[in-house]
Amino acid sequence: MTPSTQTPIAQTNARFGFGQILRNRNFLFLWSGQIFSQLADKIYLVWMIALIAVYFKEAIQGEQSVSLGSGIMIASSIPAILFGSAAGVFVDRWPKKTVLVLSNLLRGLFVCCLPFLPREYLVLLALTFVTSTLTQFFAPAETSTIPLIVDKRGLLSANSLFTATMMGAQVLGFALGDPLLGLVGGAVNGYWIVGGAYLIAALLCALVATNEDIKASTHREISLIKDIREGFDYLRGNTQVGRALIQLIVLYSIIAALTILAIGLAQAIGLREQQFGYLMASASVGLALGAGFIGQYGERFSRSTLAFGGSLAMGGVLICLAWVSNLWLALILTAILGIGGASIGVPMQTVIQEETPEQMRGKVFGLQNNLVNIAVSLPLVLVGGATASFGLRPVILCLGAIVILAGFLLRPSTPRLR
Repeated sequence: MTPSTQTPIAQTNARFGFGQILRNRNFLFLWSGQIFSQLADKIYLVWMIALIAVYFKEAIQGEQSVSLGSGIMIASSIPAILFGSAAGVFVDRWPKKTVLVLSNLLRGLFVCCLPFLPREYLVLLALTFVTSTLTQFFAPAETSTIPLIVDKRGLLSANSLFTATMMGAQVLGFALGDPLLGLVGGAVNGYWIVGGAYLIAALLCALVATNEDIKASTHREISLIKDIREGFDYLRGNTQVGRALIQLIVLYSIIAALTILAIGLAQAIGLREQQFGYLMASASVGLALGAGFIGQYGERFSRSTLAFGGSLAMGGVLICLAWVSNLWLALILTAILGIGGASIGVPMQTVIQEETPEQMRGKVFGLQNNLVNIAVSLPLVLVGGATASFGLRPVILCLGAIVILAGFLLRPSTPRLR
């Protein structure tokens, strides 16, 4: 879709604060669908852990429960690594609206089928694997749809709302999971909450008018290897998009590492291990605040300037956190860290959407989803061992140096002002 063929709805966004973006009905439906889908994803994991405790209460001990819960997490993560890129190829060929609706509808239906299936651990693993696989189709379709329904100048505000929602869902989804399960009578009835949220998301996505033209791409035969290679070739050929993607990978890797390091940080500032959630919640609040500010006022700065400032802020905070022992100072610093993360994530996601042609978006966003999930998985494996070998402080200092170095290396010599 060229600028001259953009929809009337997109053309009406002459000013691009949140108020103007939210008056775009198509965007409002898509964003609302994201809220329900994201909450369902997070509550799903809480529900699975609760189901394990109910189904196998008499058969397992405490350590076995943790092991079974880890299996659920692994089953949820594997599809992102295996199918992220391939899903993007199909998203480029299929109508985005169809992918959005079916991925949510099928997840909702599969979840609602659980009461009729055997109470076996393998069934829970299979259900988790299937729902996570469908998520790999939803994610690139959702990201590819935003530029179809929002004018190019409004993408920064749109991505700010999506980023804030994603961060909010990570906190609220895990926090609300247990109370919501209690409202429906416990984990055994949790399918009403999780399945219902997916089905509501499907309904909201069905109301989105993408106005896309897929004739140019649907006539081509799908060749997974060729199409994935095209995505990589595009990233290599477009320096701006490639830099933006690397910055996103670094950002999500640091966030993943912090989920492990937060346990040690909590102890260092006088909290109990299980209270590390306070630090993560503070960082999430910072991310949401930063996303809100960028969405409203970010157009005053270039994308690269925002990302560079965010890199310096995150790196500086990490270096400070290595020496902090005061609770309130640590919470303030983690909030600033979150603001820095939003300053990287929102503009860099916007750059990828602005610079990627419509016919390439599925492949590029599928690769992005794939690479980010691999990058997120590595810290979960490496950080614990590095901390045990070298200590908490050197690892945090190293992460801070990596973020600052990435900011300098990936900053273009002549930033493009928008």
